[in-house]
Amino acid sequence: MPHRTTHAAPRAGGKPTKEELTQVPIEHLDLEKVSNLVDLLDGYAKISFQARTLGACAQVLERMALDPRCTVFFGGAGALVPGGLRKVLRDLVEFGLVDVMVTTGAIAYHDFYEAHGHRHYMSSPEADDIVLREHMLDRVYDTLADESLFRECDDEIANMADNLEPRAYSSREFLALMGERAAKDPNSLVGACYRRGIPYFVPALNDSSIGIALTRHHRDRVKAGKPPVRIDSIKDNYEMAQVKLKSPRTGVFYVGGGTPKNYISQVEVIQEVLGHEENPHWYAVQITTDVPQWGGLSGCTFEESQSWGKFQKDAKMAQSLVEATIGLPLLVGYLMQKGVHKRRKPKAFKWRGDTLVSVS
Repeated sequence: MPHRTTHAAPRAGGKPTKEELTQVPIEHLDLEKVSNLVDLLDGYAKISFQARTLGACAQVLERMALDPRCTVFFGGAGALVPGGLRKVLRDLVEFGLVDVMVTTGAIAYHDFYEAHGHRHYMSSPEADDIVLREHMLDRVYDTLADESLFRECDDEIANMADNLEPRAYSSREFLALMGERAAKDPNSLVGACYRRGIPYFVPALNDSSIGIALTRHHRDRVKAGKPPVRIDSIKDNYEMAQVKLKSPRTGVFYVGGGTPKNYISQVEVIQEVLGHEENPHWYAVQITTDVPQWGGLSGCTFEESQSWGKFQKDAKMAQSLVEATIGLPLLVGYLMQKGVHKRRKPKAFKWRGDTLVSVS
């Protein structure tokens, strides 16, 4: 289920022999020979259970990143910034390991909050939540954020919208405007996307504090009898479809699941509905804590997605059941320590409004 395991092909018309089934022995992890993350993940690939799947993820990621024809999409869900992975996400962009960023609105918002010098704080899952509410402190499992400072960020985002031309914007356009404000922080994810010209999409922008702020903007404009700014999610689809169309090959890297996962996967279906030639994703990696038997998207396998035509029949795919704060730093550290970012040329995008002029 987590990823495909290769065995020797059985004899024509018969079952595989015992010899054919026992060709690849486990190579026990030798920590005396592990000096970095590359050694560790390569060692993981030769042992068992989720260590092997995580090692397979690292190897597929490397292959994906080093394919010069491949545009790499990152899809992130979950409380990754409160979880302490803000700079890990930023490094994916800053070091050119991904070409398109797609996340939940919460990830972008928590990053924007920290770009203003605000922090997240250690707490406990047993904290008294009623007391926390009295202090306007929001809990994300064992981490706190300051709701009163959230409100300041909400005001800034609403005021930013107040000063824009009242038209329809894709989330990419709006995130670029937020990134411009956050760019002074070298560790900001939205700032790094702005600086490096990486398109950043939040397909469910309403489902976040950014959406809350824009709701205030909308209310105020309606009261004033003025047209509000609108976030057009179908415009997002149109823009993403152009990225897919202009990319000879595409690969996906998912952390968690949710809307970002399906949004990136379904862009191939959009292409076909729009009358373009079939060209499913060529590479796929996911780390998640969800499992497929409940029928939810976050746990569904890439093999299941092949029934929808989202991935090539011979796509290089790997999935690992591991929590993000453990798995993502290992995978990104593997790529960086192996120097993949030094051998990869990230994609450059040229936009004219909502038209993608070129990907190079």
